[in-house]
Amino acid sequence: MGGPIEWAAQPRTPGPDSSLMQRTYLASAGLAMALGASGLAARAPLPAGDAAPLFASAPVDGGRFAVLARPVGQDDWTLLVLEQIRPQPRCWSPRADGLVDPSLNRFDYAGICGRYLDSNGYSLRAGGMDLGASHRLRLQQQGSQLLLLARSSQELRPLVVARGAIPTRQRDGFVALQLEPGW
Repeated sequence: MGGPIEWAAQPRTPGPDSSLMQRTYLASAGLAMALGASGLAARAPLPAGDAAPLFASAPVDGGRFAVLARPVGQDDWTLLVLEQIRPQPRCWSPRADGLVDPSLNRFDYAGICGRYLDSNGYSLRAGGMDLGASHRLRLQQQGSQLLLLARSSQELRPLVVARGAIPTRQRDGFVALQLEPGW
């Protein structure tokens, strides 16, 4: 049940590289969530009403985003979402070994690339509601596969949002995650 990818933006405090960038909340820059199929949308209302006036949503082109997992230490991972705002230079590129190179680290990416590192930069949205307060995104490795899971304290089983194959683990090589069908 894929729906249009929603994007919600929140004004960003001006900083050294924020002239053309703003803090954004990922409604699914690749994580567009049609949770109705999973039954979550039918549950009790979430406290998103307070945040509604702060955000505006609009469809975005999912091809402008890369959902990546960065290796941390021996066996942990962190989520990174990149957005290609301007066509050049490229903010990321696939590598021959199956990993992804976040090339934005080699140039001043202000106004060219968006970089979202944590729940201050992305969250889940479904049906116009921000699920960030009730669901947390977590990366979990299972063998040579990496899963992006949405976990809720009200749900026994996490929802698989995306997955990616881990061809090899390298400090500077990021794993590309593909959204599951229907997300």
